[in-house]
Amino acid sequence: MNVNDFDTLELEFDPRGFAMLWLNRPEKNNAFNAQMIRELIIALERVQGDASVRFLVLRARGKHFSAGADLAWMQESANLDYNTNLGDARELGELMYNLAKLKLPSLAVVQGAAYGGALGLISCCDMAIGADDAQFCLSEVKIGLAPAVISPFVIQAIGERHARRYALTAERFDGLRAREIGLLAESYPASELEQQVQRWIDNLLLNSPQAMRVSKDLLREVGHGELTPALRRYCENAIARIRVSPEGQEGLRAFLQKREPAWRDDNNKNGESR
Repeated sequence: MNVNDFDTLELEFDPRGFAMLWLNRPEKNNAFNAQMIRELIIALERVQGDASVRFLVLRARGKHFSAGADLAWMQESANLDYNTNLGDARELGELMYNLAKLKLPSLAVVQGAAYGGALGLISCCDMAIGADDAQFCLSEVKIGLAPAVISPFVIQAIGERHARRYALTAERFDGLRAREIGLLAESYPASELEQQVQRWIDNLLLNSPQAMRVSKDLLREVGHGELTPALRRYCENAIARIRVSPEGQEGLRAFLQKREPAWRDDNNKNGESR
């Protein structure tokens, strides 16, 4: 099912149980403007609110993932006062925060150029894959700006040392280097990227939707927390709750009975009905 009431995006709900969100300004190399940022926030709210969606795939139409900020939008911002610019920054911050905190697993797929704020979107996703020849750049310092709003998410994705290098030099790097520093989980020849996207989707569809959401919450809590008695109790409670949940019980029984769990049966039925 396609949701086509956006001007800068396409949102598709696959009957197998995932959402595909496309940046859709290929004539502008999918550059950000205020409208795209607002529409992305709305689209994420819709994805989050749909109980049938297991995970999100973030992609881009055309040759490039995103060239960063739209030139016309940047020209407008140059003529705005501090408070209006602050409002724009807060809108972008809301987008990045909402994507990073999305309860569902998220996968970004990158081809072509990914500049400036595009690295924020990629960093906010749980996983990202891309083409070997994709080009990445934290380009802000070349035009007298700083990667301010996206910086916490980029640092989480690639580490402070790599972030310092690429934010201060504005060097371009390719998909192979992006994989080396952790921005991409994997990179592939461009001719194989579409096939690999489907492989990642198929693999995610094998997993318990509830278990993926719980695991994401758990890893966020553990990753940012000091190893305290409270954190230990949190982890213990998490596994106890999921073991007694309907989906946890179904998964354990299916494993012990050497059969497919119900969520895979549902996926097969939905796939056949497309």
